[in-house]
Amino acid sequence: MTGTKGSGATWLFALGYFAAYVPYSALTKALSSGELGPKLQGLEVVPVTTTTSMLAMVAFLGLTGWWRAAGSFVTVGPLRLPRPSRWTFLSGLCTAAIVVTTTLAYTFEGVSIVLSMVLMRGGVLASAPVVDALGGRTVSREAKIALGLTLAALFISPVRDPQLTWVALVNVVIYVAAYFFRLRAMTHLAKTEDPAVTRRYFVEEQLVATPAAVVALAAVALLAPSSLSAPLTRGFLEVPFTSALAVLVVIGLCSQGTGVFGALVLLSPRENSFAVPLNRISSVVAGVGASLLVTALFGGEPLAAAEWWGAGVLALALLVLSRSKKPAPAKA
Repeated sequence: MTGTKGSGATWLFALGYFAAYVPYSALTKALSSGELGPKLQGLEVVPVTTTTSMLAMVAFLGLTGWWRAAGSFVTVGPLRLPRPSRWTFLSGLCTAAIVVTTTLAYTFEGVSIVLSMVLMRGGVLASAPVVDALGGRTVSREAKIALGLTLAALFISPVRDPQLTWVALVNVVIYVAAYFFRLRAMTHLAKTEDPAVTRRYFVEEQLVATPAAVVALAAVALLAPSSLSAPLTRGFLEVPFTSALAVLVVIGLCSQGTGVFGALVLLSPRENSFAVPLNRISSVVAGVGASLLVTALFGGEPLAAAEWWGAGVLALALLVLSRSKKPAPAKA
C-alpha cells in the first residue's frame, strides 16, 4: 500500500494502472465504434460499466478486508457498515465524476484516444504544481523536469480533424475540475508516510465513488430530458440483454482496476509533481498501446510520427522520475 517508505510500491501500482488501462480504453473505443457488436452511444455504455465497477469495488474491499480500515462505522440492523468522512465523501463524488467522464471521453465519435488524453491529462498535469504550491509541498528538481517533459509530450501529439462538440469539451472541464479538488483533498489528508492514514482515505473514497456514479446515472435516466434520459434508460434496461454485455463487463472491471491502481499512485507520499506525471504517463503510454491494438485488430489510421516522438519523450520522463529523490516534508 502506498505509504510505505520509498517509491517501489508506487512504480508497481503504475504498472498495474498501465495494464488495466490498455484493455479499458481499447475496448471502450472499439465498442462505441461498432467493432465489437452493436454500435453504442456513450450514455448507453456507462450504466453497465459503472455498475460493474461498483460490484468489483465491493468485492475488492471485501476480499482484501480493507473495508475495516474505514475511520468510522454505522450500524444498520445486524450490519456494521463503514462510512466516509465529509472530505472523503466529497472526494468520492469527484472520483465518481472522473469515472463517468473518462469512459465517455473514449466514446465521442471522431475524437481519438490520443486526443482525449491530450485534453484531459494535460489539464490535470498543469494543476499538479498548483496543488503542491497551495499545500506548501517541496517539488524535487527531477519531478519538475519530468512534469515539463510530460506536458511537452502531450502537446506535440497531432490533432487530426478533431470533431470536438461542446459536450466533449464540457466533459473535459468536469474531469479536470474534479481531479483538481480530489488532488487537493488527497494532499491535505492522505499523502503521508503512515499507511493506515492512506488506506483509510483510499477505502472511504472508494466506498463513495462508483455507488455515487450509479445513483447519479439512474437519477438522470429518471429525471432528465429525453435527449439525456433515453440513452441512459436503454443502457440500464436494454443493453444488458444484448451481445455487448460481456465486453461492457470487462470494460467495467478494467475501469475499476484503473481506479484502484491510479488512486494508489496518486496517494504516494511523494509530491503531486511526481505522482501525477507518473500516473498520467502510465495512462498516455497505455493509450498509445490501445491505439495500436485497435488499429491492428480493426484497421484505421496508424500512429503519426509525432505520436511516436511523444512516446519517446514520455519514456525519457519516466527515466528522470526513476532518479527522483524524496522531497522535503510539507511545511507546517
